Amino acid sequence: MKLVEPPLCSLPSTIVFIGRNRRGQWIAQEQHGLYGGLFVSRAHAIKYALFENGQHPETIVELPREIELDMGKSPNTIIAQRAA
Repeated sequence: MKLVEPPLCSLPSTIVFIGRNRRGQWIAQEQHGLYGGLFVSRAHAIKYALFENGQHPETIVELPREIELDMGKSPNTIIAQRAA
């Protein structure tokens, strides 16, 4: 039996940005920094984004400009921002 982690995102309205960083690597990152990663291809970035956002392709935004992975945001700060 293969164990699979459940998606981190429970809200279908969460936006996931994908694009390339200045080194040409693919990035996928949730709009509030709750999850994200560095990928070898666009296809892998999209697959990850779809898994994490509950299979909602309409919430994936591919950026034409450079994007850098920023995982420095605290989940508590993000939750407080959503509650405000």
